[in-house]
Formats: sequence, structure tokens, C-alpha cells
Amino acid sequence: MELTTFNQAETEQARQAIAHCVAIAGWQQALVAARPFADTDALYRRAEQLTLNWQADDLRQALSAHPRIGENAAGAHREAALSRREQSAMQQADAALQQAMQAGNQRYEQRFGRVFLIRAKGRSGEQMLAELQRRLNNDAETEQQEALTQLREITLLRLKESIT
Repeated sequence: MELTTFNQAETEQARQAIAHCVAIAGWQQALVAARPFADTDALYRRAEQLTLNWQADDLRQALSAHPRIGENAAGAHREAALSRREQSAMQQADAALQQAMQAGNQRYEQRFGRVFLIRAKGRSGEQMLAELQRRLNNDAETEQQEALTQLREITLLRLKESIT
């Protein structure tokens, strides 16, 4: 969507245009309420500012829409399509790497009580697995901050691909 269209859209239409970026209703509403934006840089700056206050509840809300790394996101909605595309490196990985990621996902979920979140775009399957293994050594607070950082990156990448 072009920025002028986003700026002029009805509130719900504008919210729907960014809903796939992150499943945090408060972020969506605040970004839509901040319209109009003079340019995309202003939009991206405001979007990033709005991510800086995210906490554990926001992370839980957002993770409701994220599949496990290495699992094919189900459904036809835009979030699933983006996840499939972003995780293409894992979809093409050999069986041993996929099994290692699956086992790592289980350990992560047992340790932290949520799915492992990483910006998959631009990373190989091996890089994602290495990050998963590294992050399994984090304490709960450190890992929450790392997951929030990854969520910010995913959100802003998706926004930049969506509104030009």
C-alpha cells in the first residue's frame, strides 16, 4: 500500500493494512491514530518508537500468530504466508537440521514457556539453529528482551514491505 492510501484510509482499513506486521492490537491502533505521516521515514520512526515499550504481555499477544521455526505456518491469511516466505531457509533444510530445530524448539518451549522467535528473513537454517542453541543459555529476563528485539525487527521489516 502506498503511504498516501494508508494516510487516507478509514481507521479499520488502515489497521487491517498493518495487522499482519504484528498481532499487538495496541500497536496497530496507536500507529493508525498517529496518521497522517509526512513520509515513510516518519511512519517507520513512529512505528519503531511504539515498539520500545513492549513488555511480556505484548510478546505473548504477538506470539499467538507466530508458528514454530521450521514448521509450516497453516492457513491462508497474510501472517501465515509471510511466515512461510520468511522461513523458507528452514523449509529447504535437510532432515537432520529440521529435526535438530524441532528438538530445540521443544527445549526452548519447556524452558521459557513460549515459541522461539527469531527474525528468519536473511538467515540460513544453520544460523537460526545456532541462535536457538545460544539463546537456550539465557536467563528468563535476557531471553524476553532478545525475543522482543526479534519481534521489533520482524514487525518493522513487514511494515517496510507493506507501506511504501
